[in-house]
Amino acid sequence: MTLLCGLLATSATPQAQGTTTGASGLPVPRFVSLKSDRVNVRIGPSREHDIAWTFVQSGLPVEIVGEFENWRRIRDWEGKQGWVFRSLLSSRRTALVTPWEKSDRTPLRARSRSDADIVAELDPFVLTTISECAGGWCRVNGENYDGWLDQTRLFGVYPDELIGD
Repeated sequence: MTLLCGLLATSATPQAQGTTTGASGLPVPRFVSLKSDRVNVRIGPSREHDIAWTFVQSGLPVEIVGEFENWRRIRDWEGKQGWVFRSLLSSRRTALVTPWEKSDRTPLRARSRSDADIVAELDPFVLTTISECAGGWCRVNGENYDGWLDQTRLFGVYPDELIGD
């Protein structure tokens, strides 16, 4: 139990520093999303290890922080870590809007500039799809909205990470 608590007590702020290549040949750390509505997170990299918790929503962003054979060690927005079988993860990029805040809304802008028109305001925990990130801004979309968010307001993308075009 002490080991599990130690594994779960980590920073929720992702850092791309120290990127290496994992067993998959892809960079570690990196962000991915959950492919299924039900994803068991285990305390170790096998089906014999106990389930620590279960995600119940597909599309949520998680950060891969380690790899072992077909297993990926992931970290969620709260900093909790555990192991997931690789087929339950997708390379589709998604993000949560300010999950660390309780009430502040985030302005969605028409263009990637802080003085651009506000087209909507997104609540914390809104799950969004990322189509592009450049210059500190990410183009995001979801049901009934499309626009640009300040990259620092998202969990699912690294600061200044470039995505897409």
